[in-house]
Amino acid sequence: MTLAPTRLLHVVGTRPNFMKVAPVMAAVDAWNGAKGRGGDVSFRQRLVHTGQHYDAAMSTVFFNDLGLKEPDIYLDVRSGSQAQQTAHLMTALEPIILSESPDLVIVVGDVNSTLAAALVAVKLGIPVAHIESGLRSGDRKMPEEINRMVTDRVSDLLFTTSVAASRTLVREGVADDWTFFVGNTMIDCLETTLPVAMRRAKAAELGLSSHGYALVTLHRPSNVDDTGQLGRLAGVLMRVSERIPVVFPVHARTAGRLQAAGSLHELEQMPGVRLLPPLGYIDFLSLMSDARFVVTDSGGIQAESCVIGTPCITARTTTEWTETLQAGMNVLADPYDPKAILAAADTVLGRERLDGGVRPELWDGHAAERIVAAIAQWGTSRS
Repeated sequence: MTLAPTRLLHVVGTRPNFMKVAPVMAAVDAWNGAKGRGGDVSFRQRLVHTGQHYDAAMSTVFFNDLGLKEPDIYLDVRSGSQAQQTAHLMTALEPIILSESPDLVIVVGDVNSTLAAALVAVKLGIPVAHIESGLRSGDRKMPEEINRMVTDRVSDLLFTTSVAASRTLVREGVADDWTFFVGNTMIDCLETTLPVAMRRAKAAELGLSSHGYALVTLHRPSNVDDTGQLGRLAGVLMRVSERIPVVFPVHARTAGRLQAAGSLHELEQMPGVRLLPPLGYIDFLSLMSDARFVVTDSGGIQAESCVIGTPCITARTTTEWTETLQAGMNVLADPYDPKAILAAADTVLGRERLDGGVRPELWDGHAAERIVAAIAQWGTSRS
């Protein structure tokens, strides 16, 4: 007997979400296209982009870079306080989920769109799958930490990036019947995109020498919303630039905060600092692969740099990506202590760069295939 297609609704809201969902959607298409499945599960999938990251030009670049189809539905929710944005997202998503009537809502990561979609779906009695379940930084002051914890509690299928994340779910009392250790879909995306990024040679295009610069990203509210703290970080970057050139792609929100902190002009005047506009995924990946090290507060960049082999200095006191610390590819540096980041930079500059990187278990480029197989198993169990 041929089963009716399992209806999947993917909900994304930010650029890192695009990188995590693109391999899954490709794996769904590959599953549907495989021959000889007979009465096995097939899928119909739709994509909702909430517009939490609402720079249309940047979203288009990322969708093109990832080979991701245009969203079936675009909500244009935009920004607001944590409560305002989450409420707006839930209000906007409810009629969409009702209209689409999916068998499964798939959410990724830890942003407000993730939480909002999970809450709306579960209140409507629709099962939820969470990709990147079980990640914890231990810092409940981070909105992302709360989003992770709540989303995991209401999800039916939980896909983890590590054995440690799976153990976290068990420790927190989340049922493990439908918990799957599958690996990291960001690395799936990296596998397919890195060869293209390396051929792009963005560093050479900018006149930068290979492994001769530090690449910086900053976006966490704890680092950029307080103008005093952001000013301190800008001062640290200026001091780092006295050791090695600093390349800093600055998103509009961070640029506005730097302006308010009185630091934007100072950075622009530093001969060792190169400020760039926001970059697409391939251009950024090209710069990251050629950098001597990265300074970031991004979770995704910690994971990607580990596999690429670019040392990472994380301007945070905690991280959900503990595998990267254990691999020796990442170090935490207290962003409130300027000496910590400078000391980490000096340590990295004093050792050889590890080409080839480190791959934690199952970070092998096949996480999305495992996810789709698990969803098919789940779909069969419900029929």
